[in-house]
Amino acid sequence: MIGLASPRDTPSSLSPLAMRTLGVTSIIVGLGSVLLHATLTLWGQFFDVVGMYLVGSFFLVRALARWRNIPDGPATSFYIALCGVLITLLIMVPEVRRWLFAVLLIAAIIVEMVFARPLRPRVRIAYYLGGIVATAVAFGFWILDQQRILCAPESLLQGHAVWHVLGAISLWLTFCYYRSERLLAG
Repeated sequence: MIGLASPRDTPSSLSPLAMRTLGVTSIIVGLGSVLLHATLTLWGQFFDVVGMYLVGSFFLVRALARWRNIPDGPATSFYIALCGVLITLLIMVPEVRRWLFAVLLIAAIIVEMVFARPLRPRVRIAYYLGGIVATAVAFGFWILDQQRILCAPESLLQGHAVWHVLGAISLWLTFCYYRSERLLAG
């Protein structure tokens, strides 16, 4: 994602700053996950959830910026403020972390699909829908893992591992969706 952030022959409406932000955010998600799984500590969990909040916040702010034509500067300020609020809530009320992430993603999807996407007819919606499907299937595997249905320590196939792989696929598909939107001529 970061490597694709330079201008191309057919420029994307996703600015290089936004591409880099999503790329860095994706790396933070991976590092947070590593910290959680390598340490199995509360701090590891904190950084894992922070990464998820950064991604969800990006999706919501990107949808709002596309819908309301908000330039990168104010959108970045809103992104930082939203992340600050979510991290503060994570510290103060950690038990709502999963619900808050779900609400964040659902809000981002609704704003994107109902308000932002109709204003951008040339974007390749199949990427976004693929990302949503990947996330939904990943969530199904996550639930099966949480219920100990697909959680066998001796097995190579783990429900939680599928959650991570599909989450990465969903991130990539969503990036491709954003990148597929071309600047309008004139």
